[in-house]
Amino acid sequence: MDADIHTLAVDVMGSDCGPAEVLQGVVEALGDREDFRAVLVGDRDIIEKTLASHRSFPSERLEICHASEVIGMDEKPVHSLRTKKDASMVRAIELLHEGRVQAMLSCGNTGSLIAGSTLKLHTMPGIERPALATVVPTMNRYIVMADVGANPNTTPLQLVHNAILAGDYYTKVLQIPNPKIGLLTIGTEEGKGNEVTLAAHELLKQLDDLISYHGLIEGFQILTGEVDVVICDGFVGNVLLKTMESFVVQIKSYFREEFKKNIVRMLSAVLARGVLASLRGRLNPETYGAASLLGLKGAVLKSHGSSNHRSIRSAIKMAVSMTGHNAAQSCEERIRLANERIKSLDHPESPSEPESSTKTLVEAAQIVNGKTFGVDRHARGPNFRVNWESQACK
Repeated sequence: MDADIHTLAVDVMGSDCGPAEVLQGVVEALGDREDFRAVLVGDRDIIEKTLASHRSFPSERLEICHASEVIGMDEKPVHSLRTKKDASMVRAIELLHEGRVQAMLSCGNTGSLIAGSTLKLHTMPGIERPALATVVPTMNRYIVMADVGANPNTTPLQLVHNAILAGDYYTKVLQIPNPKIGLLTIGTEEGKGNEVTLAAHELLKQLDDLISYHGLIEGFQILTGEVDVVICDGFVGNVLLKTMESFVVQIKSYFREEFKKNIVRMLSAVLARGVLASLRGRLNPETYGAASLLGLKGAVLKSHGSSNHRSIRSAIKMAVSMTGHNAAQSCEERIRLANERIKSLDHPESPSEPESSTKTLVEAAQIVNGKTFGVDRHARGPNFRVNWESQACK
């Protein structure tokens, strides 16, 4: 196979909009660029019948991997992974694990995707937990925000890891080096924030030669573009992202309502079509189409469950850019240096000696709201199971 051709696995069955919308996006992406091929994972009969409705597409760059089951959006992560071994999402993860593809894309259940990817692919050396990162529009450019839902109960060390991972991701996707990184809290003054955030702030200040750390930022500074990367825990990030998405929908509703009030405003809307189209483009969530699960030994992308074909098309473009920008070794080296430096500070959040990701998960089990957060401490071997239900924000 040509070294310049990237291979992506696409979970065709996971979307709320159905396989046809996902396949439409794949076909359009194949027409846009010639540097990738796609492995379509899902029900072979459905995929073949849907593709038959398309007049022309480069079939030589498509392969079908049959999967007989689908993980529903309302299913519990552990239960779905245990009972649906032949689910399209699971098969796509396995293709990535086996090295048959360089990235995978799914619109399916977020919790199942995070749990399945983490258990199958494992985290990068030195990383404790993965983080979800997404691209967000601001006043003058796009920024990256992480974590937006993978790990709502984080530690200072994990926030440090997220800063390094998200900075690397920013460079991959937006192709701008040395991004300025800010840590989200309730005030920019020293001492503003909870214990986890302030501890992470102190650690990040010790890593100026590894990342460009701007310092603490407040919520109103996110959309001004004061920093290139915004770091927060998965709980805050998930709430913030969904609030921003709903705000955009509300603004669009306001415009429609106001322009329809009388004939003069309707005429004004016609005259302002160019401005409105430009604004719609700047606020369009389809521009990048997917969030990325960072910190794993493989590129995993998560599109919204209701993504249309334009979002899928954009997500594929993002996936190709990630596989085409191989900076994993550089990122792993910075993670290693950060861990060593933090350990030398004798900080209570210092990482222990290198361990397998499975053992790290077992020993890092926490108590959150009275529930075990992590794993069954007595579980080992083939019966090992992770309690991700309380972890993944959907």
